[in-house]
Amino acid sequence: MRIGLHDAEKEHFKHKIFPNLALMKISAYHKKNGDYVEWWNPLYRYDRIYSSKVFDFTPTDPYLPDDAIRGGTGYRDIPIDTTLPDEIDNMFPDYRIYPECDYAIGYLTRGCPNHCRWCVVPRKEGGIRPYRKWQEIVRYDTDKLILMDNNILSCDYGIEQLESLIGSGYRIDLNQGMDARLVDRDIAQILSRLSWIRHIRFSCDQKRQIEPIQRTIELLQTQGVRPYRVFIYLLVTADLQDASERVEALKKYTGINLYAQPERNERLGVIPNKMQLEFAQRYIYGGCYRTETWGEYCERKGFV
Repeated sequence: MRIGLHDAEKEHFKHKIFPNLALMKISAYHKKNGDYVEWWNPLYRYDRIYSSKVFDFTPTDPYLPDDAIRGGTGYRDIPIDTTLPDEIDNMFPDYRIYPECDYAIGYLTRGCPNHCRWCVVPRKEGGIRPYRKWQEIVRYDTDKLILMDNNILSCDYGIEQLESLIGSGYRIDLNQGMDARLVDRDIAQILSRLSWIRHIRFSCDQKRQIEPIQRTIELLQTQGVRPYRVFIYLLVTADLQDASERVEALKKYTGINLYAQPERNERLGVIPNKMQLEFAQRYIYGGCYRTETWGEYCERKGFV
């Protein structure tokens, strides 16, 4: 069989290098069965085409055949809880289709016990549960491991897996942002002893998370982790006053890294407005927040 793979984000975002885990597993499965696998080309004919789309704002390729097997949260007409068959999901990913990728990716846990209105994970994956051991997902040609767990600290198994990575020789990144409300002194010690590729990431999506974030930063400092090693994702809703208060509370930690994400959920008709984009792309990403408040920035720009 001739198999065509289509990564909608790779096609649309020309600079994209983060690999699609589902497509790598699909590629591995078909190659194991002796099939020929390549990136889909609309000029060629295939026995089967797989298309994955992560974001619902990523355009759908108009030339993609109707009989292509589609998956991912970006396809709104596909049930959100669609998963790979076990025989494919259990495959070790085929990293050869993303030759620029020099790290391993995967999950130790799946799901999340929270039900935040902006998050699809509980509907897609259900509650938190064990999924893999880290030994099953690392690569032996690199010491880098990127974990995509959505709420690893809410699961004892996830914490145990992190602790067992200490001294393993692998450097990790938890790219989804951890929940600081779950960090106590013991977990802070585990996090401080892990080898990180760059940052230790947390999320601060609501004002009630400010105090847990502050407490976590200070716990990590007692373990020798300076604030410049901490990275905070900030959800930016239409309530910019809420977002600006979170920024003011956190920027006092010298060197801390803040990253604003305007709320977007096209399934629910939620599209960021102009000021949300201004806050994220210019005020935060441009670094203006370090020297002025959001109110001062708006006054300087003539928005008030």
